[in-house]
Amino acid sequence: MSKLIVTTLEGEIRELLAASGLSVMEIIRDAGIDELRALCGGCLSCATCHVIVDPADLDRLAPMSDEEAELLADLSTRTPTSRLSCQIPFDETLDSLRVAVADAA
Repeated sequence: MSKLIVTTLEGEIRELLAASGLSVMEIIRDAGIDELRALCGGCLSCATCHVIVDPADLDRLAPMSDEEAELLADLSTRTPTSRLSCQIPFDETLDSLRVAVADAA
């Protein structure tokens, strides 16, 4: 099984077992990392599953959609490697992907 490496808001690094077919948001949520709120449950309507992707891993992801870019545009915590975790489908090609939960402020 593959893994997803997540840095929490407190700086804790967690290695999560990650199954193909789930989104990064689902993997983080199912691991009990509650600081990733994901209020809309992955419907691409709230941006509360905002993560910062490690710059070294960004080119492994599919480009973001216009809808994802629009939701991220309004966030004060957006960075050049910001993504919505609900929009990152996980598979074995993303083994050891590194993301950090973004501050909701």
